[in-house]
Amino acid sequence: MKHENQKCKILVIRDLLLETDDKHPLTVQDIIDRLKERGIQAERKSVTDDLLTLTDYGMDIDSFPVGKRKGYYLASRMFEAAELKMLVDSVQAAKFLSPKKTSRLIKKLAGLQSRGEAALLRRQLYISDRGKTDNESVFYNIDAIHGAIAEDREITFVYWQYDLDKKRVPRKGGARYRVSPFALVWDDEFYYLIAYDAEDACIKHYRVDKMTRISAENAERQGKDVFKALDMSVYTSRNFSMFAGDEADVVLDCDGNLIGVIVDRFGTDVSIHPEGERFTAFVKVAVSEQFFGWVAALGGAVRIVSPEPVKEQFLALLDRVRAAQVKE
Repeated sequence: MKHENQKCKILVIRDLLLETDDKHPLTVQDIIDRLKERGIQAERKSVTDDLLTLTDYGMDIDSFPVGKRKGYYLASRMFEAAELKMLVDSVQAAKFLSPKKTSRLIKKLAGLQSRGEAALLRRQLYISDRGKTDNESVFYNIDAIHGAIAEDREITFVYWQYDLDKKRVPRKGGARYRVSPFALVWDDEFYYLIAYDAEDACIKHYRVDKMTRISAENAERQGKDVFKALDMSVYTSRNFSMFAGDEADVVLDCDGNLIGVIVDRFGTDVSIHPEGERFTAFVKVAVSEQFFGWVAALGGAVRIVSPEPVKEQFLALLDRVRAAQVKE
C-alpha cells in the first residue's frame, strides 16, 4: 500500500535539488535515502524519471561523476549567490526594518540558495539593533499605502515622534493627518511617503515607520496635476535626507577632487564649469541645516558662493554651533 506522502515524491525531490550545488550534489541513492526519511518509498527508475520530468519543467539540473555514480545538482537558480548577498546587505542596512523582520527576511533569502551557500549567508549574518526601527507595522503600512494609491484614495494616519523619555508620542495631539498618497521612496535607508497635502496645497513627505493607524478614505486623491509635474529623482536629490526647506539655486565653488561627490549627490545633469584645479557647480537645493551640514562635512573643500542670503545662513549656523560648543 502506498504511503500518504507518496504523491508528493516529485515535489520533495524538487526541494532536495534546491539545496544542492556543484559542491554538494546528490546521487540517486542519496535521493532515495532522503525520501525514505520522509516516509516515501522510491525506486531508482522512478527517481530518474522524476529528474527528467523536472528538467523538462525547466529546472537546470546537471550532473557529474561521483565515484561510479552520478551526482545531480541545480546548476542555476532564480538568484545567483552574489545577488542574494547584495539583497542580504540591503536588508541589513535598511533602518525601516525591525531586527525581527530583518532576521526573518534574511532567512527567507537564504532559503533561495543551496544549503552550502545558505549556511555561508547565515554565518555572515550580523544584525545590529542600532538605528533599526522598533515599529513592526512598517510592512503593513507600505501595503496599505500601495493599496490606497492603486484605488486612487486619500489616507489618514497618526504621525508620531520620540519624547525626551524615548517614548513614542503622537504629533498634533493625536489628530489624524489627511493626505493624498502618490509614491513611496527609499532615501537615506528609510521609506518615505510622498503625498499631496490639500490643506496646505503642497507636496510633503512622511517617514513610513513613524506612521500608524493608516486608513484609506472614500475621497479621491487630490493634487494629481501637481504630482504629475514632479520629477521624483530631482525632488529627492534636492531634499537632503528628506528634510524640507525653501528651494534655491545655489552656486558652489568646489575642489576638483570632489566631482564624484557632487555628481553622486546631484546627478549627472548637474551644471559644472571647470576652473583650473577647481570647478563651479550650479545646483538647486532645499536650503536646510542638513544641506549646510553636508557642506560643512566636506571640510572647506566646498564653498557657498551665492546667493548671499544662503551663504549668510550657513555662516550664522556655524557661529551658533561654535557658540554652543564653548558655552559654559
